Amino acid sequence: MNYNNILEKLSKSKFRSSFHLKEKDIKYINDKGIEKIKEHAYDFINKRLAPSNLPNDGKQTPMKGHPVFIAQHACACCCRNCLFKWYKIPKDKNLTTKEIDFIVNLLMLWIKKELNKSL
Repeated sequence: MNYNNILEKLSKSKFRSSFHLKEKDIKYINDKGIEKIKEHAYDFINKRLAPSNLPNDGKQTPMKGHPVFIAQHACACCCRNCLFKWYKIPKDKNLTTKEIDFIVNLLMLWIKKELNKSL
């Protein structure tokens, strides 16, 4: 899968393209470092998205509070319904390591592109 093609497709969605990092998000990333943000992304995806049986699916990702949360909404990686709709990842199975890596890499690319816009 070509990440840039995916981001291009997402940018054509009125809803997905409405998400952007705010100044406080950029400061947080700069303070923590991009590798720590990636660690957070893995942690959030493993806990909030990877299990197949999420009791709060569709409500597990806040709309603010962490740059990864913003990226998840921008990239349609916020809940299992969106993962299925955009990426055809079935809801009724645990995410594989490959799928988790795909999601985190996509989120980090989106975050890096947002950081570059702020320069």
